[in-house]
Amino acid sequence: MRINKYIADSGFCSRRRADTLIKDGHVTINGKRAGLGDQVNKEDAVRVEGRIIEVTENDTFVAFNKPYGAISTADENADNTVFDYLPEKLGRLFYIGRLDVESSGLMILTNNGKVANEIAHGSHDHEKEYIVTLYKPYTRSFLDSMRRGVMLDGQETKPARAKKLSDTRFELTITEGRNRQIRKMCEALGYEVKKLKRVRIDNVKLGQLGEGNWRMLTKKERRSLCE
Repeated sequence: MRINKYIADSGFCSRRRADTLIKDGHVTINGKRAGLGDQVNKEDAVRVEGRIIEVTENDTFVAFNKPYGAISTADENADNTVFDYLPEKLGRLFYIGRLDVESSGLMILTNNGKVANEIAHGSHDHEKEYIVTLYKPYTRSFLDSMRRGVMLDGQETKPARAKKLSDTRFELTITEGRNRQIRKMCEALGYEVKKLKRVRIDNVKLGQLGEGNWRMLTKKERRSLCE
C-alpha cells in the first residue's frame, strides 16, 4: 500500500495532507524518512510527527439520532440507554460527547477510544452545533453574551457562534464539551432551556436521520473527525 493511502486509511488525515507531511519530512517508515510513493504493509512501523500510525480494519464509526429520554450510559442495568437502539453486531462502542437525558439529536459512537476522548474533551476544537429552544423570548444582549463567553465555575467558556432563529430559538455552535454546558450558560444568564437538539459534529450532520435510527459514517466524515 502507498504510504499516503496508509496514513489516510488510518484516519490521521487526508491523502493530500499526508503528501505534505511526507514532503516536509514528518513521516518515517521503520525509523527512516519516508518518500512519496513508498510502499508499506502492516508489519512496518509508520510514524507521523513521532506518533505511531496504524490501520485498523475494524474501526467503527456510527451516527445516531438520540431520542429525548434515552440515557447516555454504558450501564447494562439501566433502562432505555442509547445502546438499546443499536444492534449487537456493532460490538462495544464509546459515545463521543454524551447528551443528557433531556437532550436529543446527533451522537457519534465508535470503538476508537482515542478519537472519542479527543473530540469529547474539546482538545482539538471540534465544532458541535445545536438548536436551542428557551421557555421565554431572549434579548440581543443574551446572544451577544453566548457568543463572547459565559463564566461557569470560575472559568469563561470559549467564544461561540450564535444565530437567531425565532424569539425563543437559536442556533449555537461551540467547541467545548463541558457537562451540561449549554444549559448552564443559559441559566447563568437567567434563561431556562426547554429543548436542546444537537444537529452537527464537525462535518457530520444529523440531516434526515430518523429519531432512534443510526447509520455508518462515510469515509470522508470519519477522516474529518480524525484530523
